[in-house]
Amino acid sequence: MLKKAIAVVTSGGDSPGMNAAARAVVRTALYEGVDVYGVHNGYSGMVHDDIEQLTSRSVSDLIQRGGTFLGTARSKTFMTPEGRKTAYENLRKRNIEGLVIIGGDGSLTGGSLLSKETGMPIVGLPGTIDNDVWGMDYTIGCDTACNTIVDAINKLRDTASAHRRIIIVEVMGRHSGWLAMMSGIAGGAEYILVPEVAFDLEEISLELKEMYESGKRYSIIVVAEGAGSGVEIGKIIGEKTQIDTRVSVLGHIQRGGSPTVEDRIKASMLGEKAALAIISG
Repeated sequence: MLKKAIAVVTSGGDSPGMNAAARAVVRTALYEGVDVYGVHNGYSGMVHDDIEQLTSRSVSDLIQRGGTFLGTARSKTFMTPEGRKTAYENLRKRNIEGLVIIGGDGSLTGGSLLSKETGMPIVGLPGTIDNDVWGMDYTIGCDTACNTIVDAINKLRDTASAHRRIIIVEVMGRHSGWLAMMSGIAGGAEYILVPEVAFDLEEISLELKEMYESGKRYSIIVVAEGAGSGVEIGKIIGEKTQIDTRVSVLGHIQRGGSPTVEDRIKASMLGEKAALAIISG
Protein backbone atom coordinates (compact mmCIF):
# COMPACT_ATOMS: atom_id res chain seq x y z
CA MET A 1 0.00 0.00 0.00
CA LEU A 2 1.37 3.43 -0.92
CA LYS A 3 2.37 5.62 2.02
CA LYS A 4 1.13 9.17 2.59
CA ALA A 5 4.33 10.37 4.21
CA ILE A 6 7.76 9.03 5.13
CA ALA A 7 10.69 10.41 7.13
CA VAL A 8 14.47 10.23 6.92
CA VAL A 9 16.94 10.45 9.80
CA THR A 10 20.75 10.34 10.04
CA SER A 11 22.08 8.89 13.28
CA GLY A 12 25.33 8.06 15.04
CA GLY A 13 28.69 9.17 13.68
CA ASP A 14 28.49 11.21 10.50
CA SER A 15 29.97 9.88 7.27
CA PRO A 16 30.52 11.48 3.85
CA GLY A 17 27.64 10.56 1.57
CA MET A 18 24.87 10.78 4.15
CA ASN A 19 23.66 13.96 2.44
CA ALA A 20 23.60 12.22 -0.93
CA ALA A 21 21.54 9.35 0.50
CA ALA A 22 19.07 11.66 2.26
CA ARG A 23 18.76 13.78 -0.88
CA ALA A 24 17.85 10.71 -2.92
CA VAL A 25 15.25 9.64 -0.34
CA VAL A 26 13.62 13.07 -0.39
CA ARG A 27 13.51 13.53 -4.15
CA THR A 28 12.38 9.96 -4.84
CA ALA A 29 9.51 10.28 -2.36
CA LEU A 30 8.43 13.62 -3.78
CA TYR A 31 8.55 12.24 -7.33
CA GLU A 32 6.22 9.46 -6.21
CA GLY A 33 3.80 12.00 -4.73
CA VAL A 34 4.63 11.21 -1.10
CA ASP A 35 5.32 13.83 1.59
CA VAL A 36 8.72 13.51 3.21
CA TYR A 37 9.98 14.77 6.56
CA GLY A 38 13.48 15.21 7.91
CA VAL A 39 14.30 14.38 11.52
CA HIS A 40 16.97 16.71 12.88
CA ASN A 41 19.74 15.54 15.21
CA GLY A 42 19.17 11.82 15.01
CA TYR A 43 16.99 9.92 17.46
CA SER A 44 17.28 12.84 19.87
CA GLY A 45 15.32 14.97 17.41
CA MET A 46 12.76 12.23 17.00
CA VAL A 47 12.17 12.13 20.74
CA HIS A 48 12.12 15.93 21.09
CA ASP A 49 9.88 16.46 18.05
CA ASP A 50 12.51 18.26 15.95
CA ILE A 51 10.96 17.21 12.65
CA GLU A 52 10.26 19.32 9.56
CA GLN A 53 8.66 18.75 6.18
CA LEU A 54 11.16 18.83 3.32
CA THR A 55 10.94 19.99 -0.27
CA SER A 56 13.12 19.35 -3.29
CA ARG A 57 14.88 22.64 -2.60
CA SER A 58 15.62 21.53 0.97
CA VAL A 59 18.17 19.09 -0.43
CA SER A 60 19.67 21.29 -3.15
CA ASP A 61 23.44 21.87 -3.14
CA LEU A 62 24.06 18.91 -0.84
CA ILE A 63 25.38 15.99 -2.88
CA GLN A 64 28.96 17.31 -2.78
CA ARG A 65 28.97 18.07 0.94
CA GLY A 66 30.23 15.93 3.80
CA GLY A 67 28.53 15.72 7.18
CA THR A 68 24.73 15.65 7.31
CA PHE A 69 22.41 18.61 6.83
CA LEU A 70 19.93 16.96 9.20
CA GLY A 71 22.48 16.80 11.99
CA THR A 72 23.12 13.79 14.18
CA ALA A 73 23.27 13.06 17.91
CA ARG A 74 23.10 10.15 20.31
CA SER A 75 20.06 9.77 22.55
CA LYS A 76 19.92 7.89 25.84
CA THR A 77 16.17 8.52 25.98
CA PHE A 78 15.59 6.68 22.70
CA MET A 79 17.31 3.64 24.19
CA THR A 80 14.32 3.19 26.52
CA PRO A 81 10.91 1.78 25.46
CA GLU A 82 9.28 4.99 26.71
CA GLY A 83 11.59 7.10 24.57
CA ARG A 84 10.87 5.05 21.47
CA LYS A 85 7.13 5.32 22.14
CA THR A 86 7.44 9.12 22.28
CA ALA A 87 9.47 9.12 19.07
CA TYR A 88 6.84 7.00 17.32
CA GLU A 89 4.03 9.27 18.46
CA ASN A 90 5.90 12.30 17.10
CA LEU A 91 6.13 10.59 13.73
CA ARG A 92 2.53 9.40 13.63
CA LYS A 93 1.00 12.78 14.45
CA ARG A 94 2.36 13.89 11.08
CA ASN A 95 0.91 10.81 9.37
CA ILE A 96 4.40 9.46 8.79
CA GLU A 97 4.03 5.79 7.91
CA GLY A 98 7.60 4.75 7.16
CA LEU A 99 11.16 5.69 8.11
CA VAL A 100 14.57 5.57 6.44
CA ILE A 101 17.49 5.46 8.87
CA ILE A 102 21.05 6.21 7.74
CA GLY A 103 23.65 5.15 10.30
CA GLY A 104 25.88 2.48 11.76
CA ASP A 105 25.29 -0.64 13.84
CA GLY A 106 23.85 1.12 16.89
CA SER A 107 21.52 3.28 14.82
CA LEU A 108 20.24 0.34 12.82
CA THR A 109 19.71 -1.67 16.02
CA GLY A 110 17.63 1.22 17.40
CA GLY A 111 15.58 1.24 14.22
CA SER A 112 15.01 -2.49 14.47
CA LEU A 113 13.68 -2.10 18.02
CA LEU A 114 11.38 0.74 16.97
CA SER A 115 9.98 -1.33 14.13
CA LYS A 116 9.40 -4.40 16.31
CA GLU A 117 7.68 -2.39 19.04
CA THR A 118 5.47 -0.25 16.81
CA GLY A 119 5.11 -2.12 13.54
CA MET A 120 6.35 0.88 11.56
CA PRO A 121 8.10 -0.11 8.30
CA ILE A 122 11.75 0.93 8.48
CA VAL A 123 14.62 0.63 6.00
CA GLY A 124 18.14 1.04 7.33
CA LEU A 125 21.01 2.26 5.16
CA PRO A 126 24.56 1.51 6.38
CA GLY A 127 26.30 4.83 6.98
CA THR A 128 29.67 4.63 8.76
CA ILE A 129 33.26 5.21 7.69
CA ASP A 130 34.34 2.04 9.55
CA ASN A 131 32.62 -0.27 7.03
CA ASP A 132 31.72 -2.59 9.91
CA VAL A 133 27.99 -3.27 9.47
CA TRP A 134 27.44 -7.03 9.51
CA GLY A 135 26.51 -8.53 6.15
CA MET A 136 27.55 -5.44 4.18
CA ASP A 137 30.45 -5.17 1.73
CA TYR A 138 30.09 -1.39 1.66
CA THR A 139 28.92 1.38 3.96
CA ILE A 140 28.28 5.00 3.00
CA GLY A 141 31.39 7.09 3.64
CA CYS A 142 34.03 4.38 3.86
CA ASP A 143 35.54 5.15 0.46
CA THR A 144 35.92 8.87 1.19
CA ALA A 145 37.49 8.16 4.58
CA CYS A 146 39.91 5.69 3.02
CA ASN A 147 40.96 8.28 0.45
CA THR A 148 41.44 10.88 3.20
CA ILE A 149 43.74 8.51 5.10
CA VAL A 150 45.77 7.61 2.00
CA ASP A 151 46.24 11.30 1.25
CA ALA A 152 47.56 11.79 4.80
CA ILE A 153 49.89 8.78 4.45
CA ASN A 154 51.30 10.20 1.22
CA LYS A 155 52.14 13.46 2.98
CA LEU A 156 53.55 11.75 6.07
CA ARG A 157 55.78 9.56 3.92
CA ASP A 158 57.50 12.66 2.53
CA THR A 159 58.53 13.94 5.94
CA ALA A 160 59.31 10.45 7.26
CA SER A 161 61.72 9.89 4.38
CA ALA A 162 63.38 13.28 4.86
CA HIS A 163 64.14 12.57 8.53
CA ARG A 164 64.58 8.75 8.38
CA ARG A 165 61.72 8.32 10.81
CA ILE A 166 59.16 5.71 11.66
CA ILE A 167 55.70 7.25 11.60
CA ILE A 168 52.72 5.61 13.28
CA VAL A 169 49.39 6.61 11.71
CA GLU A 170 46.42 5.93 13.99
CA VAL A 171 43.09 5.66 12.18
CA MET A 172 39.52 5.00 13.26
CA GLY A 173 38.14 1.51 13.73
CA ARG A 174 37.33 0.44 17.29
CA HIS A 175 36.15 -3.04 16.39
CA SER A 176 37.03 -3.29 12.72
CA GLY A 177 40.34 -2.95 10.92
CA TRP A 178 38.85 -2.35 7.46
CA LEU A 179 39.91 1.32 7.25
CA ALA A 180 43.42 0.56 8.46
CA MET A 181 43.81 -2.43 6.16
CA MET A 182 42.55 -0.78 2.97
CA SER A 183 44.31 2.54 3.50
CA GLY A 184 47.49 0.81 4.63
CA ILE A 185 47.63 -1.34 1.51
CA ALA A 186 46.80 1.59 -0.78
CA GLY A 187 49.27 3.83 1.04
CA GLY A 188 52.13 1.34 0.92
CA ALA A 189 52.52 0.96 4.69
CA GLU A 190 55.19 -1.42 6.00
CA TYR A 191 52.90 -2.71 8.77
CA ILE A 192 49.15 -2.61 9.40
CA LEU A 193 47.86 -3.37 12.90
CA VAL A 194 44.18 -4.29 13.26
CA PRO A 195 42.08 -5.55 16.20
CA GLU A 196 41.18 -8.78 14.40
CA VAL A 197 44.77 -10.06 14.15
CA ALA A 198 47.32 -10.53 16.94
CA PHE A 199 50.72 -8.88 16.48
CA ASP A 200 54.08 -8.90 18.25
CA LEU A 201 55.71 -5.49 18.76
CA GLU A 202 58.98 -7.17 19.73
CA GLU A 203 59.13 -8.94 16.38
CA ILE A 204 58.05 -5.84 14.46
CA SER A 205 60.72 -3.74 16.20
CA LEU A 206 63.42 -6.28 15.36
CA GLU A 207 62.41 -6.30 11.69
CA LEU A 208 62.37 -2.50 11.60
CA LYS A 209 65.91 -2.32 13.01
CA GLU A 210 67.11 -4.77 10.37
CA MET A 211 65.46 -2.77 7.59
CA TYR A 212 67.06 0.49 8.74
CA GLU A 213 70.46 -1.14 9.12
CA SER A 214 70.19 -2.33 5.51
CA GLY A 215 69.57 1.24 4.32
CA LYS A 216 65.82 1.84 4.50
CA ARG A 217 65.04 5.52 5.04
CA TYR A 218 61.55 5.42 6.58
CA SER A 219 58.61 3.24 7.64
CA ILE A 220 54.88 3.85 7.87
CA ILE A 221 52.80 1.81 10.31
CA VAL A 222 49.01 2.14 10.17
CA VAL A 223 47.20 1.29 13.41
CA ALA A 224 43.45 0.89 13.84
CA GLU A 225 42.43 2.52 17.13
CA GLY A 226 40.94 -0.79 18.27
CA ALA A 227 44.34 -2.48 17.96
CA GLY A 228 45.85 -0.16 20.55
CA SER A 229 46.88 3.42 21.18
CA GLY A 230 49.09 4.76 18.42
CA VAL A 231 50.93 6.88 21.00
CA GLU A 232 51.70 3.86 23.20
CA ILE A 233 52.69 1.68 20.25
CA GLY A 234 54.95 4.46 18.98
CA LYS A 235 56.60 4.78 22.39
CA ILE A 236 57.30 1.04 22.57
CA ILE A 237 58.67 0.83 19.02
CA GLY A 238 60.81 3.94 19.52
CA GLU A 239 62.35 2.51 22.70
CA LYS A 240 62.99 -0.92 21.21
CA THR A 241 64.43 0.27 17.89
CA GLN A 242 66.13 3.49 19.03
CA ILE A 243 64.86 5.00 15.77
CA ASP A 244 63.17 8.41 15.79
CA THR A 245 59.46 7.50 15.92
CA ARG A 246 56.57 9.93 15.58
CA VAL A 247 52.81 9.44 15.86
CA SER A 248 50.03 11.04 13.85
CA VAL A 249 46.49 10.48 15.17
CA LEU A 250 44.23 11.47 12.27
CA GLY A 251 41.08 11.71 14.38
CA HIS A 252 37.92 13.33 13.09
CA ILE A 253 39.44 14.58 9.85
CA GLN A 254 38.55 11.08 8.60
CA ARG A 255 34.83 11.83 8.94
CA GLY A 256 34.82 15.02 6.90
CA GLY A 257 35.38 16.13 3.35
CA SER A 258 33.54 16.09 0.06
CA PRO A 259 32.34 12.53 -0.73
CA THR A 260 34.09 10.61 -3.49
CA VAL A 261 32.24 9.70 -6.68
CA GLU A 262 31.76 6.16 -5.35
CA ASP A 263 30.17 7.37 -2.12
CA ARG A 264 27.94 9.86 -3.94
CA ILE A 265 26.66 7.34 -6.47
CA LYS A 266 26.20 4.39 -4.12
CA ALA A 267 24.57 6.55 -1.44
CA SER A 268 22.19 7.99 -4.03
CA MET A 269 21.28 4.53 -5.31
CA LEU A 270 20.70 3.25 -1.79
CA GLY A 271 18.56 6.27 -0.92
CA GLU A 272 16.38 5.82 -3.99
CA LYS A 273 15.82 2.10 -3.36
CA ALA A 274 15.10 2.72 0.33
CA ALA A 275 12.43 5.30 -0.46
CA LEU A 276 10.78 3.08 -3.06
CA ALA A 277 10.79 0.10 -0.69
CA ILE A 278 9.16 2.11 2.10
CA ILE A 279 6.59 3.76 -0.16
CA SER A 280 5.47 0.55 -1.85
CA GLY A 281 5.43 -1.79 1.06
